Amino acid sequence: MHVFVTGGTGTIGTAVVAKLISHDHTVSALARSDASAEALVAAGARPVRGSLGDLDVLRAAAAGADGVVSLAFSRDYGSAEAVEAGMAEEAAAVEALGEALVGTDRPLVIVSGTPWVPGRASTEQDPLPTDGPVARRAQTVAATLALADRGVRAVAVRLPRTVHADGHGGFAGLLTDMARGWGVAGYPGDGTQRWPAVHAADAASLFRLALESAPAGTVWHAVGDEGDTVRAITGVIGRRLGLPVRSLPEEEFGPFGPIFALDQPASGAHTRAALGWTPSHPGLLQDLELLQP
Repeated sequence: MHVFVTGGTGTIGTAVVAKLISHDHTVSALARSDASAEALVAAGARPVRGSLGDLDVLRAAAAGADGVVSLAFSRDYGSAEAVEAGMAEEAAAVEALGEALVGTDRPLVIVSGTPWVPGRASTEQDPLPTDGPVARRAQTVAATLALADRGVRAVAVRLPRTVHADGHGGFAGLLTDMARGWGVAGYPGDGTQRWPAVHAADAASLFRLALESAPAGTVWHAVGDEGDTVRAITGVIGRRLGLPVRSLPEEEFGPFGPIFALDQPASGAHTRAALGWTPSHPGLLQDLELLQP
């Protein structure tokens, strides 16, 4: 099929585009810059010039595709206001993509995060939080899945906070960037909180499976590692960068502090069994060993 992808040049998107093309799909992807367009062409995809805010461009591209994978999200995490603006932009973009597919029975695969449940790993059956710093994303996912009643094969793939490749990406990547800037590998609290993770190439395989075969209105977990402790993650970062490792006040981590402090393991057992998804790439702690000082 011909698939339109947003966010096709990020850590996840690059892997998704490559996976789709390797399985004989053709891909067009949103490109907001010359550099992004060149990267897409090099990968074998056709660039569609525009940004996530260009709703008419999104509608036209979706209408001309056999399916859509929406991955794009603002990279401005500098403040709570910036994150909220990014979620609002995402909501409008996904709504526009969905509108273009109403009545077609074509797939629309969107992305969100795995939820957190006190005392246990979250599952595909657990709802996303409807309050807190990322509640807006839960609203976007709910509205999109409701399109299943309007002739859209809407599907949500929930990603853990760290999607990694070659030692980079996700929350672990943010901790690495902070460590380089601070000269210390820090973690909030006592570091026993657990974060799930997945390799980008494994996540890409799940997006392909969801696009090709997941039923309308369903939710899936792209979880490779159910949960490594943040202290273990930071320990590898500190050792690889040659930096001390210690606990830092939660507020030092800016708008992500409250989320960084959460114990949030997640399970993908149902996804593996139902879709035949089998992660095969290195886990997070092994991948972080590729970090260079």
